[in-house]
Amino acid sequence: MSLLDRVSTLLRANLNDLVEKAEDPERMLKQVVLDMENQLLQVKTQVAIAIADEHLLTKKRTEHEGEAAEWRRKAELAVQKGMDDLARGAIERALSHDQLAAGFGSQAEDQKHEADNLRQALRKLDQKLSETRAHCEMLVAEHRRAKVVGRAAKARQAAGPDQDHTMDRMKSKVRTEAAGNAATAEIMVSESLEDKFKALENEDKVELLLAEMKSRHALPRG
Repeated sequence: MSLLDRVSTLLRANLNDLVEKAEDPERMLKQVVLDMENQLLQVKTQVAIAIADEHLLTKKRTEHEGEAAEWRRKAELAVQKGMDDLARGAIERALSHDQLAAGFGSQAEDQKHEADNLRQALRKLDQKLSETRAHCEMLVAEHRRAKVVGRAAKARQAAGPDQDHTMDRMKSKVRTEAAGNAATAEIMVSESLEDKFKALENEDKVELLLAEMKSRHALPRG
């Protein structure tokens, strides 16, 4: 596959589809960015080579055009001197350089077209790389958030209805014990009050009995 074909494949890549099919989306996205960076570096290198080749071919064309012009000048000089054979030889050399100049000119045009294509591919790939980096960051964040949500869901599932029922039973037991303790305290308070009144009543009875005893002892003896 040629460099431009590989670039075209990368430009057409749908990251969302790749993420859905990948076992490890984060690793896959990092690899996509790495591939683009490598391709971008290769395209930059090829652009530089294409431009250099274009300049070289253009230079060769110019050189041969100059050589053709020089041989024509020499042919003109030979004609002026009446040296037709020499003039013919100079004209032949001029025509040869014309052909070479035309060939290098055609190659230079083709090379310019190739360089323009590479420049365009470089711009598109550079833009795609910037977009892909941003898109990858967003997709990685979404993937990590999905993993967190998934773990939270598993945690809730692990807790489950049984855990909720257990908590409810514990809460009910605590409430029951609290109510029992409150009732016991209330009963203890009631019993304490009753005991006090009984004690007072007993004191009264004791005093009454004591008074009766004293009263009997105070009577004259018969």
